Amino acid sequence: MTEQELHDWLRLSATPGLGNTTIRRLLARFGLPADVLAQTSAALESCITPAQAWALHHPSPELQALQAATWAWLTSAPAPLQRHVLTLGDADYPASLLETADPPVLLYITGHARWFGAQGLAWPHRALAVVGSRNPTPQGALHARAFAQTLARQGVTVVSGLALGIDAAAHAGALEAATDTQPATIAVIGTGIDRVYPRANHQLAAQIAEQGWIVSEYHLGTPPLAQNFPKRNRLIAGLASGTLVVEAATASGSLVTARLASEQGREVFAIPGSIHAPQSKGCHALIRQGAKLVESVEDILEELPALGGAAARAPAAEPAPAAAPGAAASNDQHEDQGLLQALGFDPVDLDSLCSRTGIDIASLQIQLLELELQGQVARLPGGLFQRLAAG
Repeated sequence: MTEQELHDWLRLSATPGLGNTTIRRLLARFGLPADVLAQTSAALESCITPAQAWALHHPSPELQALQAATWAWLTSAPAPLQRHVLTLGDADYPASLLETADPPVLLYITGHARWFGAQGLAWPHRALAVVGSRNPTPQGALHARAFAQTLARQGVTVVSGLALGIDAAAHAGALEAATDTQPATIAVIGTGIDRVYPRANHQLAAQIAEQGWIVSEYHLGTPPLAQNFPKRNRLIAGLASGTLVVEAATASGSLVTARLASEQGREVFAIPGSIHAPQSKGCHALIRQGAKLVESVEDILEELPALGGAAARAPAAEPAPAAAPGAAASNDQHEDQGLLQALGFDPVDLDSLCSRTGIDIASLQIQLLELELQGQVARLPGGLFQRLAAG
């Protein structure tokens, strides 16, 4: 793309009052942006309103600054990263998004140079969206990380939204299994690609750029506006063969992603959880509506043959060392196992544990602290504790 071509696309896409649908209609009627911009107001008004035609012929003062900033961003990527702006007319534009109801006019992309070869951008054919709560339970975060890691080991690209919670855990899990074969993970963000939101994920975003792609449809400088995040969810669903919801409340952006995936004819999967956890209620609702209940990556791969292969199973836990002849088993181990059984997998408070086990509060707190340090128990807000299963 030349600088002038970029300026024309930006002028078309940044004109107030022109959305993706209107811009696609103009392109279909007149051709490339340069051809659209060359039309008279009378010609333009054959398919847009007079106010829209006037706005197109009278660009805002901010447009020139946006054009200059975008060209500078595009041409100044620090090695080994590359940056691209894809348009609807590009051969590299992802075909899966063209099949959706509202493909964006422009896509901004950052990633490692290894993903941008002489043949252009190789969008992964095997991709699964993994989404969920911004405030997951410890178990939910472990599930997201473990599922994403196993998927990435199978050569499946994990698509998510770089939000806190499940999204971040999914990206991190995929990065742990990254290879040079294809992008491990794609982060679809709801801001300009020159911004990272939330700021807490700045380092994670840098790692994704090294081992995957960051994608945005929003112009540079776009702040984190609330209305943009549900809108970007259609891209998360559209870039993947299916969507896995790990945890989600009943009013959740993750359910928006699942609905959009379903509307696009993609599969929806959900991991069940505790009946007492608000973060599980959205998943349970999806399962009641027909989403596939999954307990392992194999459940997903069986339903989506396009993702290929059989999932790698997690290695079995090493057996505990045998006791010396005649030696009694460790009392501490027995106590820990008994306490873990009493915990179950639902959040529980100290009083309930005391009632279940008959152990006094002081001793319980000591044992729980030891299990917490071992990574077998998590401490939750409100004085609750939860057992952590292996991912």
